[in-house]
Amino acid sequence: ASSSSSPSPADADRSGRVAVLACGAIALHIADIARRRQWELDVQPLPPLLHNHPQRIAPEVEAHLAGLVSAYEKVVVGYADCGTYGALDAVCERHGIARLPGLHCYDLFAGADRIEGWLAEQPGTFFLTDFLVKSFDRTVWRELGLDRYPQLHEDYFRHFTRVIWLAQDPDSDLRAEADRVAGLLRLPLTVVATRDGALDSGLAGCWRTAGVAAEATARVPD
Repeated sequence: ASSSSSPSPADADRSGRVAVLACGAIALHIADIARRRQWELDVQPLPPLLHNHPQRIAPEVEAHLAGLVSAYEKVVVGYADCGTYGALDAVCERHGIARLPGLHCYDLFAGADRIEGWLAEQPGTFFLTDFLVKSFDRTVWRELGLDRYPQLHEDYFRHFTRVIWLAQDPDSDLRAEADRVAGLLRLPLTVVATRDGALDSGLAGCWRTAGVAAEATARVPD
């Protein structure tokens, strides 16, 4: 089934539904998994650029929770810790809700053990996801000011030694874009086809924790 925009709480009774308050970088992946598993949930995405300011993630999540908790039967947080150093866990504990496992979104695609192993081999590993490949110019290059101050490249990336693309959908066009990104970083590229298996199992764990059994499609609001 295709995704569609969700009505506001005032427009529809969502008392039997589940909301996933998710990082915008993985919201579409969560919706795809929900469709495959026939889970009835609405994905509520937050701006992916919050990852550039991880201290804002927990407050932003908490600011959105009150309305969701009152409107939905269950709410799940679609983030790993993502650099909040436990602040997001504190929010989840206060509200009695579950979040996705892991330290960061890379764990959700490749699994924590593989990420840890790659970093043990080369601590200077720069990870890409499909989202980062597609949005690199906006979410990384411009955010770091490298479009305006290219001389800062060495300051930012001198300690990186390679790029690993955790490829959920490694088609030829996206591969070409990943090659371009690696060229901008001046680093060799390794492609690892991860699909979304670890995210799928992590979301399933949250689903079980929420104690929900449902049969419908996921919807991602515009």
